Amino acid sequence: MQRGISTHVFLQQRLHSGLLDAMQKGGAQAIEVFAVRHHFDYADRSVVRELAAWFRSNDVAVTLHQPLYADAEWSRHVAPTLNLIDPEKSRRIDAMDEVKRAIESAEQIPFRAITLHLGLKDEPWNNRALENSLTAIEHLKAFAHPLGVKILLENLQNEVTTPEHLLEILRVGHFDNVGITLDVGHAHLSDGGIDAAFELLKPRIAELHLHDNQGIKDDHLWPGSAATNAGAPRPASGTWARGIDWKNVVKQIATLPPTTPGILEIAHDLEETAESVTAKAANSWKLFE
Repeated sequence: MQRGISTHVFLQQRLHSGLLDAMQKGGAQAIEVFAVRHHFDYADRSVVRELAAWFRSNDVAVTLHQPLYADAEWSRHVAPTLNLIDPEKSRRIDAMDEVKRAIESAEQIPFRAITLHLGLKDEPWNNRALENSLTAIEHLKAFAHPLGVKILLENLQNEVTTPEHLLEILRVGHFDNVGITLDVGHAHLSDGGIDAAFELLKPRIAELHLHDNQGIKDDHLWPGSAATNAGAPRPASGTWARGIDWKNVVKQIATLPPTTPGILEIAHDLEETAESVTAKAANSWKLFE
């Protein structure tokens, strides 16, 4: 696995070379840049040039996470507002246009891939969701691939992006060159669980999102920090509190190509400093040795 970290941990700050340095010092061989305009203003050419210069000067791979918020509406307390498969056509178009603006920065920054979200939390699965997903992927793929950017789909907390439905979208759309970003934290919260997600999606996994939770809500904690009752069996019903069994995750990761990026995607509301991110990232990688 290629060790990586997402700038999501610094989402409340403007992204600059000092923060990238801190992630690299923490052992990052790959960095996922989270596209939110107050953090990474992909529409500002000077900002794009600054990041491009850093990546040209450092041996660190880089991927992109799609924008989730309309710029004026962002808040740490507000749910994502951009929906690529929104029932309203005008909103779908607005979301795709914003994602294309972010992808355009790949003209200077050597992004290998972009992770897309199909739908918002609890989005239902139906024929409309399937059709809108196919349209969004086809449209963005046509824009991204000439820039060398691969489209990746992430498993979320909704019906559209269960492993089974992601595979159906890829099959129906004949998207042979579209991959999967397997979010381990989201899989832990799902009915199927982590093992089933790996088993079903393994041939398509091109990136991992690594973060912890106790199986109750999407906390995006540092791996190993939600270890209460780790490894305990999930009860048949009701809630439970257990962190992710990272030893088992390591076994699953070992079945993937060694170049697969494993991205630590940590909550920004933990208010980490550059120094604490360097230390905690380095400590997290010990779980994967």
